[in-house]
Amino acid sequence: QVQLVESGGGLVQPGGSLRLSCAASGGILSIANMAWYRQAPGKQRELVASIARGGTTNYADSVQGRFTISRDNAKRTVYLQMNSLKHEDAAVYYCNADILSRGATYFYNYWGQGPQVTVSS
Repeated sequence: QVQLVESGGGLVQPGGSLRLSCAASGGILSIANMAWYRQAPGKQRELVASIARGGTTNYADSVQGRFTISRDNAKRTVYLQMNSLKHEDAAVYYCNADILSRGATYFYNYWGQGPQVTVSS
């Protein structure tokens, strides 16, 4: 069974940094696009950043220049380095990936459990 297990959330002061990790496991044959989304209280879930298998990245305007998404295909892991954090970055951050697993015919979309990121002084 495919799982996305995230780590790295927590409390940070404004201007600080955090690094999120998300490791995929469970009968995986291939991972295509990987991404991070976030959802703040009372707001819709939004795309933060995405990265294709070949490394092409895409960022939300609000995090461009502050956040960096990367992946290690051998480890089946995607990372989100978050620098210069602001109050408005506080949210639950969800890992997302398109995965082909054993026995499956198509890539399916999976979500992680969502670590909380709190930005507060």
